[in-house]
Amino acid sequence: MKAFLPALFAGALLAGCSSADGPALEPIPGSITYGGQPRTKLTKSPVGSAVYNQFYNQTGQRVEETYILQPDRSLKLVRRVVGPDFPD
Repeated sequence: MKAFLPALFAGALLAGCSSADGPALEPIPGSITYGGQPRTKLTKSPVGSAVYNQFYNQTGQRVEETYILQPDRSLKLVRRVVGPDFPD
């Protein structure tokens, strides 16, 4: 019984973990991949490199995006932060 309780507790903790990626971010107007992947391939950058993009959306908020260069040289949008241009 003593060995069963820690195993049960560990199992309950690990049940909430997931190795799968969350839902993919969709490109918005201003994103590098909005309307499809860019025509030019990043041939000199190593796979796994981060590419950063910053722009303003239609409501005037600053948008910061992070992409990761995939093995097929496409860009995967992995992070987006939207906020005011000048925070209080």
